[in-house]
Amino acid sequence: MKSLELEQRQVVVIGAGPSGAIASALLKRQGHDVLVLERQRFPRFSIGESLLSHCLDFVEEAGMLEAVRAAGFQTKHGAAFGWGERYTEFDFRDTFTPGQGSTYQVLRADFDKLLADQAELQGVEIRYEEEIVAAEFDGACPCLTVKRLSDGHSYQVECAFVLDASGYGRVLPRLLDLDTPSSFPVRQALFTHVEDRIDAASGFDREKILITTHPTLRDVWFWTIPFSNGRCSLGVVADASRFQGRPEDLDACLRQFVEETPSLARPLQNAVWDTPARAIGGYSANVKTLHGPGFALLGNAAEFLDPVFSSGVTIAMRSASMAAGLLHRQLSGESIDWEQQFAIPLKRGVDTFRVYVEGWYDGSFQDVIYYQHATPEIRRMISSILAGYAWDERNPYVAEPRRRLRVLSELCATNG
Repeated sequence: MKSLELEQRQVVVIGAGPSGAIASALLKRQGHDVLVLERQRFPRFSIGESLLSHCLDFVEEAGMLEAVRAAGFQTKHGAAFGWGERYTEFDFRDTFTPGQGSTYQVLRADFDKLLADQAELQGVEIRYEEEIVAAEFDGACPCLTVKRLSDGHSYQVECAFVLDASGYGRVLPRLLDLDTPSSFPVRQALFTHVEDRIDAASGFDREKILITTHPTLRDVWFWTIPFSNGRCSLGVVADASRFQGRPEDLDACLRQFVEETPSLARPLQNAVWDTPARAIGGYSANVKTLHGPGFALLGNAAEFLDPVFSSGVTIAMRSASMAAGLLHRQLSGESIDWEQQFAIPLKRGVDTFRVYVEGWYDGSFQDVIYYQHATPEIRRMISSILAGYAWDERNPYVAEPRRRLRVLSELCATNG
């Protein structure tokens, strides 16, 4: 059998999405040789379009903030929530944790390409339409077998370390049998883009994501994410059972959910539904480990919770920043404990998000969100978490999320 061409690199990053672009740029800025291998051709469609404020901390760290600010994305100052006639909002410029106050709502095809292009401008090499088909980590150094999709040519890359930023592709979890079932129920998202034609007089705030709870099914919710071009991303998320008995046509099914929800149907009454709806289901995922000899998993390649609080890109970028910093130290000769210095601290924030996601679906966090008489200080603490600062343990609702949420939700339910 003919041996494959072998290439030697220092670091290989799998995937050129937000976590891959951030990690590769940070490592390149530290003087390391970085190769990014991306299976798709950019720009490409992705959901996860409403960024949290904490994302911009990592965009700034990677030297990309000026380019993002100049790109014309829709400014986002916070999150609004609607349920029947109840409406509440959280302003990310008024939070317990100091940080970025405003962020953006982005077409991910444009945003992801911008970040990848910025990484390339900093000297990172990105190869598109190249797929990892095998991965070996039991030799002296990691070895990846790569297939070039344009012509089917295969080659191998040996390196000192691999960062898997492949997102939903979950390359190393799949190749190394690292996947484990998520503890979350199987939910499905149905979504589209529409020309929204929302009347400015309607009170709809384009500078916030709108999360709408179905009027009678509290575990069913919608996202409405306005973009700067007069369009918005619209989706519904529900347990798979909630789709039974509804139209099989995805557009008709989504429109039926919206029509059942007057507070959402009203601002969208003039919308032009010009893009076929898509569905994604069973997206929650988990892994046996976040790292191993010669590799670490970033963002959705490791774990994805749920889209309700738009935490996915924040977790991805946070993991990229943490891993790049540790890997720089390891490549510089330090001894790194990836469990103690990467996995455990990263999981603390992920588990904080998990508590509030679970609380959203069991209703306890919704009781808090829709409570009309919360003190300003507690609202600022909750707003910090919604802005992405789920690792700031000075915030009592981060330090003890489960206990604090339980007590707070009981108070809201009693006094609501």
